[in-house]
Amino acid sequence: MQFPDFFRLVPRIRVRDRLAEFLGAAEGGVLEYGYEDAVRLAGHSCPTVASAYVMACRAMALLYAGELPERGGVRVDFAEPHEHGVTGVIASVLSLVTGAAQQGGFKGIGGHFVRRGLQQFDTGIPLTLRVARLDTGAAIDVAADLSHVPPAAGMPALMQRCIRNEADADERRQFAQMWQQRVQRILLEHWDDDAVFHFHAPATRTMHT
Repeated sequence: MQFPDFFRLVPRIRVRDRLAEFLGAAEGGVLEYGYEDAVRLAGHSCPTVASAYVMACRAMALLYAGELPERGGVRVDFAEPHEHGVTGVIASVLSLVTGAAQQGGFKGIGGHFVRRGLQQFDTGIPLTLRVARLDTGAAIDVAADLSHVPPAAGMPALMQRCIRNEADADERRQFAQMWQQRVQRILLEHWDDDAVFHFHAPATRTMHT
């Protein structure tokens, strides 16, 4: 499987998953995820998948500063309904990194390791999503503003030519390269850019059990 070269330069995240440890899937429950895992999950690489990966990784790192983040130890709330815009895509990537699942998720073993119901939608929170620790209630609100990373000039028109099946092979290759160049900029040039990615502690924090 050949991914674009820049994928290997994107920051990775190591987490501890107590379910993986319990069932012997990973020594110490330690798992590592990279951007390519998000791409495999989504089936494509785009600005939405890229920004969701950044938001997930940075939110977990902030909530677990100085310690290994606990996959399965957080709840994720979304401002919009699941079917609205790209909310569902973002939720899938957040589930990959955080372990928080929707109603069809893992129901647990003997009351432990429950992942089901740890994603909620249409919650009315101020930013795109909120990640909250289940143990301490510490939370962070997150959003991305990709207007600061616009597509290359000419890409929208080229995209339309490809969609209408008017583009030749060279134009299709050019479009794909331009598309991934924007993804690369989001992941490598703007990972820590506070103008693009917004992280704010909510005014009140609620312990979820």
